[in-house]
This record gives sequence, C-alpha cells and structure tokens, in this order.
Amino acid sequence: MEQMDVVRELGATGSTTILRLKGPLTLSTLFLLQDSLREIPDVDTVIDVSEVPYIDSAGLGTILGRWSHNQRTGHKFALTGVSPRIEVLLEITKVNTVLPTFKTAEDADRNFTGKSAPA
Repeated sequence: MEQMDVVRELGATGSTTILRLKGPLTLSTLFLLQDSLREIPDVDTVIDVSEVPYIDSAGLGTILGRWSHNQRTGHKFALTGVSPRIEVLLEITKVNTVLPTFKTAEDADRNFTGKSAPA
C-alpha cells in the first residue's frame, strides 16, 4: 500500500504555511493532505512536491481545491519542487497556466512577502 507523509512548517515570516509532501499523491494517500489542509487557517499556502514521485488526478484535484480556496479567501498559493514527471501532468491538464510554481518553498515564501533572498 502506498504511503505519504506531510510535514508542516511555517515560512520565514510566519505568515505562510508550507506543507512538504513525501510519497505519491494519489486517491489512496490524499486524505492525509486533506486533513493537513483543514488543520491550517486561511493563510498563504505552499505545497512542496519535491519528494513526490507522481500525482494522479485525485491528488491534483486536492491541490486545485486548496488553490481555489486560497483564491476565494484572498491568500496566495504556490506549488514547489515540481519534477519533470509532475510537470507533464500539469501541462497536459493545462493546470500549469493557473497554478503558480516556484523552484523551492523558500522562493515562494519570499515572493509572497516581497522580501529578497539573504545575501
């Protein structure tokens, strides 16, 4: 059976929640992510998928659900650490045209707050 772990962190300024996923994001594992998303308040959200080997349509739906929620509540959202395999999914579904992506969660957090990287 597939397993996924979700680690929750605060961004550098404390105004962004970063969820770092590890393992496949599929119909059988997405409930952990959904529970984690319900536990966080309405804040800027980063979902880091750098340790996710693949995402199915149900997993993508969960990500889009949070993006949509953040849009409605006026908060920022980003997907980070997108591998070439996940990038293909985003391109095929045209989700790459609406979901903001960044290389790292730290890049997204800096973009949200408008702060430049430390020298």
